[in-house]
Amino acid sequence: VVDADGRSIPFKALFGERKAIVVFVRNFLCYTCKEYVEDLAKVPKAFLQEANVRLIVIGQSSYHHIKPFCTLTGYAHEMYVDPQREIYKTLGMKRGEGNNVSVRSPHVKSNTLLGSIRSMWRAMTGPAFDFQGDPAQQGGALILGPGNEVHFLHLDKNRLDHVPINTILQLAGVRTVNFTNKPQIIDI
Repeated sequence: VVDADGRSIPFKALFGERKAIVVFVRNFLCYTCKEYVEDLAKVPKAFLQEANVRLIVIGQSSYHHIKPFCTLTGYAHEMYVDPQREIYKTLGMKRGEGNNVSVRSPHVKSNTLLGSIRSMWRAMTGPAFDFQGDPAQQGGALILGPGNEVHFLHLDKNRLDHVPINTILQLAGVRTVNFTNKPQIIDI
């Protein structure tokens, strides 16, 4: 993988020493990925630190797109790219949309039409007019490490098939997050 400064890092180094939640996004222009990463940004660093877990997002574009995408989404955790999609291919991540489009990510707020229009607008008005990766590539989520241990693997079937973030957090032993804007009611 490549970091925001263009440095190559072996993929295994991301989870060799401690457990890591690794989320592969379709591409940085995908509206569903943007909204999912906006919610990942809400996971407090303190929650990750107390569980000794890393939170990592991997995209498939050039590393030049990492910093603008982090700024756009408010994401302050680790982010890398796999520009040749080598890890996507090794893990068997799908290309194209699966048949089950009824699956709906709880983290996607936009409808398909509006989200697609926003993605195209960002592509056309961005500093480097490119699609930032293969638009047919699907993502996925893993919990790995330390070492070669695989705790969880989910390969997205389509752009809306994200694993709920709190599910991943729970499986990794991290405290969950309230993603709604509604105040929580506490019974006494």
